Amino acid sequence: MTAPSILWFRRDLRLSDQAALCAAVAEGPVIPVYILDDETPRHRAMGGASRWWLHHSLTALDEALRGKGSRLILRRGESVAELAKLAAETGAVRVHGLRHYEPWWRNAERKVAGALDLIGHDGNYLLPPGSVTSGSGQPYRIYTPFSRAVLLQMPPSDPLPAPVTIAGPAHWPQSDALADWGLLPTKPDWAQGFGAEWTPGEAGALERLGDLADILPDYGEARDRPSVEGTSRLSPHLHFGEVSPATVWQAATGRSQGAETFRKEVIWRDYAQNIITAFPDYGRRNGHERFDALAWRDGKAAQADLCAWRQGLTGYPIVDAGMRQLWATGWMHNRVRMIVASFLIKHLLIDWREGEQWFWDTLVDADYGNNSVNWQWSAGTGLDANMFGRIMAPLVQSEKFDAGDYIRQWVPELAGLAGRQVHDPDGAGCRPRAYPPPVIGHREGRERALVAYAKVKG
Repeated sequence: MTAPSILWFRRDLRLSDQAALCAAVAEGPVIPVYILDDETPRHRAMGGASRWWLHHSLTALDEALRGKGSRLILRRGESVAELAKLAAETGAVRVHGLRHYEPWWRNAERKVAGALDLIGHDGNYLLPPGSVTSGSGQPYRIYTPFSRAVLLQMPPSDPLPAPVTIAGPAHWPQSDALADWGLLPTKPDWAQGFGAEWTPGEAGALERLGDLADILPDYGEARDRPSVEGTSRLSPHLHFGEVSPATVWQAATGRSQGAETFRKEVIWRDYAQNIITAFPDYGRRNGHERFDALAWRDGKAAQADLCAWRQGLTGYPIVDAGMRQLWATGWMHNRVRMIVASFLIKHLLIDWREGEQWFWDTLVDADYGNNSVNWQWSAGTGLDANMFGRIMAPLVQSEKFDAGDYIRQWVPELAGLAGRQVHDPDGAGCRPRAYPPPVIGHREGRERALVAYAKVKG
């Protein structure tokens, strides 16, 4: 019998438009494997919310594989070592997998290639990260020219269909039990609300994708209104690779402004990945070195403010609503993400890396590229970023984007406030006793941030 190939799953948990799977199936028997590897990424091991998602996504993937005559093998440990063990147990010499571009996965792929015949395939992005360069052959640092260059190569190739059947090996190797990995929180179960919001897995991704046609016509405006919820909510499905960007692009048809805006958001995802490919330490190092000297606050007062921000107790309703939505659902509305990030960085003058790490642990779509690039954009420290001196006014943003019902949903202390009062109950003189006063005034926070910035700006 032909020696089996190993199919190495990571953030590509789907059967459709899966180039590595198709290549492995064409060669003969396939052993699909997912390795829970906390050693290779070290401090970038998945956060709690991502682990909740992973548990359910792996369950769905195994069910889908069994429907094709296969199954998912689970192993835990360092990826290179576990793949080598699996190859020795099964006689496999070749490993197929989609390429990943986080720095730890690039290092792991080099090590695997030194021990086994690793065949890498593309498919997690519209175009392979690093392949879109300027006329001088350098990676783009700014999104707009990058986006224009990507659009010249769109649409992507048609998505590949899932194989009808997947041949297995003569003898299946041992597999861990998913329940033994302890991916789900229990004491306490802080993810109780996640199940009502999400259906992890390829089927759940395609169900979300099916709603896209209804969202696109108004997407350009509705995506900024938290109370309307005009976003696609595809981000965690894209992050875990339950649907391919090519499939999403194909579904985003039409010439409306909303469809064009949505496609540019998909390109932004490619842009973020290209940034971390060129600058692997972007998640911890400022894009502009002058910000290394910025005097971020620390000490007990700053820690108390950070705690209030995490818990949604800042006294700014739009900020608190976003942070509570994040804790309850593992996700936050796109516009609100920008508001809460700006508030932490500029009103509270707390290092953007504190916020990035909190999002890494609490977001179901926590993605190294997107998270790093978006936080540095908000901080003004990034290669392509909002200027530090442009400070979002959360109370103005809340009213401008009509976030009243959103606040009432996630901050029940304010549910009884009508009209404009809900955006700024303290200023309107109607703050309920159960709701905290603002941790800092807008003008005070803004002036403090500008003083700190004046010392480092070029």
